[in-house]
Amino acid sequence: MPSLFLRLLWIQTILILFSPADASAEKSFQLVEWKDELFQIPKVLESRHEGDFLILDYRSARDINGRDAVPEKQALPERVFLEINSQQQDTRLKTKSGVIKHFAVGKTEGASIIVIYLHGKGGSRDQGVDDGTFGGNFNRIKNLAVRSGGLYLSPDIASFTGRGARQIHAMLMHYAAQSPNAKIILSCGSAGGRICYQLARKEDLVPRLGGIVFLGSFPDSPFIGSDAWKARVPIYIGHGSRDWVSYLSKMEALYLQIRERSPGYPIKFERFESGTHGTPIRMIDWRKTINWMLSVN
Repeated sequence: MPSLFLRLLWIQTILILFSPADASAEKSFQLVEWKDELFQIPKVLESRHEGDFLILDYRSARDINGRDAVPEKQALPERVFLEINSQQQDTRLKTKSGVIKHFAVGKTEGASIIVIYLHGKGGSRDQGVDDGTFGGNFNRIKNLAVRSGGLYLSPDIASFTGRGARQIHAMLMHYAAQSPNAKIILSCGSAGGRICYQLARKEDLVPRLGGIVFLGSFPDSPFIGSDAWKARVPIYIGHGSRDWVSYLSKMEALYLQIRERSPGYPIKFERFESGTHGTPIRMIDWRKTINWMLSVN
């Protein structure tokens, strides 16, 4: 007998798939609402470039202690929904570049959207499905993806050079083939961004990309001229102003360079004032960011 959650999820998926088409539905797929009020971005201190660049009022006392039962280790209970893990599987995929271990949460076939999180150095596939850390924000993206009929992936990265990128590319093409109508959102934490820059040059993958999210990541000038740049794939950059691992000034320079080289390029920057390296992972509003990307595709 399926649980109440699974029955409700099935009904919600049916409604998404078979709801009458209208102008807004034809325009773009959107993630459904889930705990939006708990994951709103902080107050805007300054807005530039017609809202594309925001300086946000991040405060660790409020945005860590106010969101966590145990600071930086366990989110408050109201911020997570653990039954979503009934839709989560720890699995493997054999590719020409080796076997890639990963978590898959949601529909591995016929998904409405595919979101992947690529961890940084010292991380693993476990980080992207950890329900308690980062204020419950990974639990939220799992819920958003599954409740919207989609798939969320969190893989191990074998290396941040060629082999790792080849494995992730092969994995994404595998799942893309199983869900031919799904846009793919790349989200890159810290050094995971190096994989995203390499994927931005994969001409077979780029037509499927719905957006690239950089969270405390690093700049890479070769993005200019890449297949993703030419296709104007939407970009989001989230960065803490006190990030001493990846300096804010370098990512701001990349943002400005993209805007200057391609006027009107769909790119947004959220600067979390006083935030550090992990702040953007904690603070990104997944639904707002991904829905913006899908709306401009």
